[in-house]
Amino acid sequence: MSVKRPICATDPVYNDSLSKRGIESDQLAMGLFDIFSKDKREERSRAGNIQRAINKYAQTGDRYKAMEALATEGSDEAIYGLLRRFGMMYDKSIEDEQEKEWVFDTLVSKGESALPAVKRYLVSADSVSWPLRVLQKIAPSKDAELEMIADVLARHEPGYERDPTKKVQLIRHIGLMKHPKGAALVAPYLADMDEGVRFSTIEALFAFKNEEEAREKLLELFVSDAEESLRLRLRIAEGFADLGWLVQGHRGGVEKKLPDGFQLDREGHILKLKKPE
Repeated sequence: MSVKRPICATDPVYNDSLSKRGIESDQLAMGLFDIFSKDKREERSRAGNIQRAINKYAQTGDRYKAMEALATEGSDEAIYGLLRRFGMMYDKSIEDEQEKEWVFDTLVSKGESALPAVKRYLVSADSVSWPLRVLQKIAPSKDAELEMIADVLARHEPGYERDPTKKVQLIRHIGLMKHPKGAALVAPYLADMDEGVRFSTIEALFAFKNEEEAREKLLELFVSDAEESLRLRLRIAEGFADLGWLVQGHRGGVEKKLPDGFQLDREGHILKLKKPE
């Protein structure tokens, strides 16, 4: 019976084996290096395109070239970078609007694949009117659209915010949607500290025409001594007059706070007085 001898370090077979392993190891290392290098190059290229796309001092042609590159790449990061163009205001208003319209059309053409980046931008941006328009076009349903907006709005609870612009934009958009669940979503913002937020909420509630959800809450705000805004009381009085809602349960308070140009009838309707000709 023959016994195989162990391979020694001086044997050609041993050296050939090590050489092959070394080559394979080098090839693997070079392959991984190429992959990482390519990823880094793409990352640097994307970052450069994003910076050019949002650079107000760049030439319009250079911004378009950068935006086209981001649209062609189509990754979530690239789409998010494209969305950031909405947050930059170019000094030339006509060109600024044209570029934003181009971004809007491009994002809409991406369809639902752009949703993750749109939601991320809605959360992070200070102004969201443009991405809300995109969301309206690409959301698979009104329910999905409202759910995404509700998640963003929940991050901005009723109360004080240094800049309430985003809150106002979200509430206005919900009002325009006229979704059955919208009234309950915006009603708590009648208690917001910002008068503009409260006014936008009143507008939205009248747009829904959901008397059960809105009537009592609006009347409570109308008769509150803490509410100092005449603009709000005028809008509530006008809304009640237009929709024919009664002030039942609050007649005394409404009479005390009712602005000029309105009166209560016997049943409790708010009526607009005709202006003298």
